[in-house]
Amino acid sequence: MNAPVKIETTLKDWETDQEVRWCPGCGDYAILKAVQRTMPQLGADPSKTVFVSGIGCSSRFPYYMETYGFHTI
Repeated sequence: MNAPVKIETTLKDWETDQEVRWCPGCGDYAILKAVQRTMPQLGADPSKTVFVSGIGCSSRFPYYMETYGFHTI
């Protein structure tokens, strides 16, 4: 069995060019930045990563990650 291969990425590899549309002071900003900082440390590959979101403001999360996203109920 092959061991998982970690790849080298940076925060920029996980950010999109989408303008974040949450209200000022929203806690979703902190969560977004924490995930964007953590994914490179995990050695994850953005091209093999998917984020699934539901409804509400936080559901815009996949739009702000340079990964695959699935927005559903």
